[in-house]
Amino acid sequence: MNQRRLDDDAWWRSAVIYQVYVRSFADGNGDGTGDLAGVRAKLRYLAELGVDALWFSPWYPSPMADGGYDVADYRDIDPAYGTLEQAERLIAEAKELGLRTIVDIVPNHVSDRHPWFQAALDSPPGSPARQRFWFRPGRGDGGAEPPNDWNSIFGGSAWTRTKNADGTPGEWYLHLFAPEQPDLNWTHPLVWHEHEQILRFWFDRGAAGVRIDSAGLLAKHADLPDLDPDHEPGQHVHTDRDEVHDIYRSWRRLADSYAEPRALIGEIWLPDLERLARYLRPGELHTVFNFDFLACPWEPDRLRASIEQSLHFHERVGAPATWVLSNHDVTRPVTRYGRADTSFAFATKRAGTASDLALGLRRARAAALLMFALPGSAYVYQGEELGLPEVEDIEPGRIQDPMYFRSGGVDPGRDGSRVPVPWSGSEPPYGFSPDGATGEPWLPQPGTWAGLTVEAQDGDPASTLTLYRAALRIRRTEPSLGDGPLTWLDAPADVLAFRRDDVACVVNLSADPVALPAHEEVLLASADLEDGRLGSDAAVWLRLPTDTPEQ
Repeated sequence: MNQRRLDDDAWWRSAVIYQVYVRSFADGNGDGTGDLAGVRAKLRYLAELGVDALWFSPWYPSPMADGGYDVADYRDIDPAYGTLEQAERLIAEAKELGLRTIVDIVPNHVSDRHPWFQAALDSPPGSPARQRFWFRPGRGDGGAEPPNDWNSIFGGSAWTRTKNADGTPGEWYLHLFAPEQPDLNWTHPLVWHEHEQILRFWFDRGAAGVRIDSAGLLAKHADLPDLDPDHEPGQHVHTDRDEVHDIYRSWRRLADSYAEPRALIGEIWLPDLERLARYLRPGELHTVFNFDFLACPWEPDRLRASIEQSLHFHERVGAPATWVLSNHDVTRPVTRYGRADTSFAFATKRAGTASDLALGLRRARAAALLMFALPGSAYVYQGEELGLPEVEDIEPGRIQDPMYFRSGGVDPGRDGSRVPVPWSGSEPPYGFSPDGATGEPWLPQPGTWAGLTVEAQDGDPASTLTLYRAALRIRRTEPSLGDGPLTWLDAPADVLAFRRDDVACVVNLSADPVALPAHEEVLLASADLEDGRLGSDAAVWLRLPTDTPEQ
């Protein structure tokens, strides 16, 4: 089975990809920080879970101003995680277990400790070193005001002023994220060349693809004007500009030059699915993350609309849809689905929002079966298979996320989804670090997680881990699941029901149990059936008779 996964050149059309946030996955040396040794020790767990590929969040040398997305060197491994040799061994060992490796590329910005930016700071205005970034004089008296009105995605101005060698105020530089993450100027040929060489570096070491961080932000309006709220599509000053597609056409040619084509996967937050589909035209990216589905509330009409629109726009360009419930940036679904507002948006994240975790877990389990039954590929964020909730009571002194600090604490930040994975035992660090470890986990784990560890859930037929393993096993063995067509079935109001050939998925979002369609077998259910009926906030996979009527 594992070998068949590796023999498929179009594996990314149906793959289940597991996101490894290395810092929080498993600590091999006992210092409280996850590392590559920890990941290598858990590779068999990941293979037995049933995923097809591993996506590693940035593992490069970084000052960690933004959890590793401030990269100082794209061709090495941060010493806290291990060595380049260990990464190469990990890629090879994973492949032996049938697991491909996807590395994270961060092309919009670098760390302020990157040699390029350090050289730019040491050079005068107008120098070649500064042209690789967006340095500009300020506006107003003495240039004291930023060059334009752009805001950082993390809050505050997108500009920071430098100091000249004599200590006087200097030019400003652009950063759409934290000040420690200066944006690169993608009109500069050296920026293009450097990133193509970075791609080759990792592809030559066996990486099967790259996940492209903030993929829609690379191109900026050359004049850096103020924001225009009435801009035409493709003409926003820094998001989803038409010229960004030239970059990905170049990358696709490089990816396709390998005997086993490498996959390009874009992180693009766009509400306009028609614009999103443009990134998937022939000769560009292979897949993009479907954030519309992730952010969708637990409501039948909204979910169905998201599914239908996603499939429609992906079919138009011949690309597979992708489905994702969580990642290292968003509130975990167990917590999100237990709230009065079950949608997700960065703008509305607030500390102290109440959540019914039992209800949230029930819905999250149903959402997992819904996601795995949909056409295309799917993503699992580490700990999702354990039903981990968001950790929302981290002491302010332990918080590290810049979103928290730049919002003045209004945004609780993303650390709650990054708390280290619990593996075993009855108290922290729950096997995250080895026995006798001297360092405590870099983020604190709740004292209530003993029942959520891998050890506690392993072999428990009712556990979320068992549910995920069963779902992925069935998905891998059923030819109709993964990439392919979907047909809606007649269903009561507030129930989603569709078939994939002879396999059906039914999701009950109503308040009462519902009868199931005629079927030959129950393949898997997210909750026990109630006298043969599907309970509220539950999902089931069924084997259908061949003559089941369609909608």
